[in-house]
This record gives sequence, structure tokens and C-alpha cells, in this order.
Amino acid sequence: MLEFSNVSKSFWTGTHRKIILDQASFRVDLGNSLGILAPNGTGKTTLINMMAGLEKPDEGTITRGCKISFPLGFMGGVVNRHTARENSRYIARLYDLDPDYVEAFCRWLCGIDEYFDMPIGTYSQGMRARFTFALMLSLDFDIYLIDEGMPMTMDAEFNRRAGEILRERLETTTVVIVSHQPATLERFARSAAVLRDGHLHLFDTLEEAKQLYEYDA
Repeated sequence: MLEFSNVSKSFWTGTHRKIILDQASFRVDLGNSLGILAPNGTGKTTLINMMAGLEKPDEGTITRGCKISFPLGFMGGVVNRHTARENSRYIARLYDLDPDYVEAFCRWLCGIDEYFDMPIGTYSQGMRARFTFALMLSLDFDIYLIDEGMPMTMDAEFNRRAGEILRERLETTTVVIVSHQPATLERFARSAAVLRDGHLHLFDTLEEAKQLYEYDA
């Protein structure tokens, strides 16, 4: 499970304090995928990064009782001066997985040929996104985090192969996805929430969440 207990988070914009979460408490249980609706600029990426442990709350506690992925499409976590081969093998060891398997999986899925043995810093944004996406799919997680705002590749063949793997993976795992479009959540979420003014309003169904979200809009 993933649990937020009285979590607060805000940023100073230079003119005012922007509140992302204000004493928010909620829980994501395994097997109950959650979709979160929020307009652009309200802190969707910050929320998903807090779930992953990439950002810390100002107050409150976040409990991770299972293996939680880094956000889908997350562009950090790899070392630019190292090759994709070196990065994939290093990450495999961190997660106590077979480095040969993780390297082979990423090499096959990325389809970047000789660039796989070149430093990540020489990659285009699309190539880097393909590698980080493939790296996430090569690892086993209980909860997968998806941020619609993360940069993704537009390579059609990669998207087809990676999409098939992701769909299969999500049939047996749990996903938390944040989006400003209700239609994006329909493929993944069983329950839903609306992020508004620092408060997360939880609902049993997406239809209920849409009523509040569309009323605000």
C-alpha cells in the first residue's frame, strides 16, 4: 500500500505561496488503481513525485509498504556520462535483479542500436525517453506511477511494443495516474479523486469524480 498521512506541500512562487496539498490523508491499496483529476498547474507532477519519493512533504508522513515505480517517463535517475548498457546494469543491481536480463530487455525494447553503447548525454530527448521507459518496464513494481505531463517518445513502433507490455503489466499490478483529462483515466483507474485547492477529494468511481471536476471547470 501507499499512504499519505496529514501531508502538506507548498511552494513560494515569488509573489505568493502555492499550496499543492493541505493536510491530505489518503491510501492506495494494491489492486485498487487510482486516477487523480487535476487542472494543469495545480501540482500533479509534484504529487506523483512525492509518491515516488523524489520530493519530500513539508509536513506529514508518506508510507510506502510496497515497491513503487519512478514516474513513467521520468527523465532523471540515469548518469549522462555512462552508456545505456552501464546504466541498465547498475540499476538492475540496485533492485537486486539480473543485470544481463535488464540490459537485454532494454536493448531490445529501445531499438536504438549502436547508441545503446554510447553515453546517455549524447541522446536526443526521444532516445532518452525510450531508454528510461524501457528501464522502468524491465523492473518489477507493485504500483506504477503515471504522469500525463512526462515527456514521451513519439516513435510509433516503440510505443506499440511498450504499450503492449504496459497493458499486460497493469492487468496484474496497481497504477496511480494523474491527468487533467477524464478520458485518460478510463483505461486504468477503478477509483478516482479530484485535486482542488490543496485537498484530494476521493470517490469510489470515476463518474463521481468527473461530476465534481467538470462542475469546477
